[in-house]
Amino acid sequence: MLNVQQFHEVHIVGIGGAGMSAIARVLQGKGLRVHGSDQRQSPLTDALEAGGIPVAIGHAASNLRQADLVLISSAVREDNAEIRAAKQQGIQVLDRPQFLGALTAGYDVIAIAGAHGKTTVAGMTTLLLLEAGLDPTYIVGGVMADLGTNGHAGTGKHFVIEADEYRSTFLALKPLIAVVTNVEFDHPDSFPSTRFVRMAFGNFVDNIRAGGTLIACNDDELAHAIGASYHANGGTLMLYGQNEGVGLTWRALNIRANELGGVSFTARLGAEVMGDISLRVPGDYNAVNALAVLGVAKVLGIKWAVARAALERFSGTARRFEILGDVDGIVVIDDYAHHPTQIRNVLRAARQRYPGRRIVAVWEPHTFSRVRALHADFMTAFADADRVGVLPIYAAREVDDGTLTSDSLAQQISHPAVGAFATLEEAIYRLTEQAQTGDVILMLGAGNEYIVGKRLVMELERTS
Repeated sequence: MLNVQQFHEVHIVGIGGAGMSAIARVLQGKGLRVHGSDQRQSPLTDALEAGGIPVAIGHAASNLRQADLVLISSAVREDNAEIRAAKQQGIQVLDRPQFLGALTAGYDVIAIAGAHGKTTVAGMTTLLLLEAGLDPTYIVGGVMADLGTNGHAGTGKHFVIEADEYRSTFLALKPLIAVVTNVEFDHPDSFPSTRFVRMAFGNFVDNIRAGGTLIACNDDELAHAIGASYHANGGTLMLYGQNEGVGLTWRALNIRANELGGVSFTARLGAEVMGDISLRVPGDYNAVNALAVLGVAKVLGIKWAVARAALERFSGTARRFEILGDVDGIVVIDDYAHHPTQIRNVLRAARQRYPGRRIVAVWEPHTFSRVRALHADFMTAFADADRVGVLPIYAAREVDDGTLTSDSLAQQISHPAVGAFATLEEAIYRLTEQAQTGDVILMLGAGNEYIVGKRLVMELERTS
């Protein structure tokens, strides 16, 4: 197997992505020289630069410098100039799945998987281990508000990692503890159907080390099924959830909104009521996410008081119900929700946190393949919004064939007040013009919608 320490200088193509930027920070922390490139500047590339990791905007062979390893993001095409140059020069080229096994080797890996919620659970788990004094290495899919980063090389024996199912990346991991928050069809460019997603998660669970632990959400049908079939290598199964169930270890009772803008709940361990936890993040789903972290704490022998303190300290990650601004009573929030289930959950959380206020959902559809595969579900996902606006589809790695547009989607969404924006600039102008005091404007997507949100806040401040 590869040894990370055999390399001296690493170049990362697509370093601005959530996962690759975190890897860059871990490698830098291990003493390697790290630099990279990306197609566009972003808050993540700016943060890397500020942390001493050079980032070139645009791709060119000269960006490789003296690298003896080139890592490539899954979003990068094989005809990329830097990949071609690296191969011509005989530099080793690896994608993220090929490299993760080497990066995590020798650690007790805590892998957080699931269609939704894995960034939040990974962030909460990281804070848990830090609160317990375990100084983990970690890779989280969003910048944690409490720590100001998404990756770090710690001195402890644990590695907390967000385990991504896209292209079965998580199969490179051999976790001691694996969390499965839920299993749902997504990434249609990677999985032809739900059956293949289910198989991938089953294979992920089979990779748990001998004597390890699977922590699975009992509320989710497929996560429960994967848990029920888990018996590999003498492993232990721990179930958690909001709903009553046989063999449930952790359960959340009496979930309710609190004065912190989040939710509080009563945690029960088996038949024993442990006490109340008051989270700073909203949504019933985050109470359930917190149970997964309590499961990790139990496996590691971390005391209840320490776990509760970590969860109550956690204040979220970037692009997960992130408040971008509050101007004259108009709140602008960005969320990474790009799947119908996520959209429903976030809108419900907004209703819970801001009762009685007008909720304006601004959706940026993410990839044509996802919109086509989940079309019917998307069209009914906005019931908890008062108004809906559809941004141009974010193509990511795909090519627009002209058959899907924001306008056509807006016409098909089942909602009485929905419209489309032809451009991001139009969206900023119209949202600024139409915003009213008391509005909660939710930017929903995994692409450029956060740019609209940030620009909207600037325009609202300018016209205030």
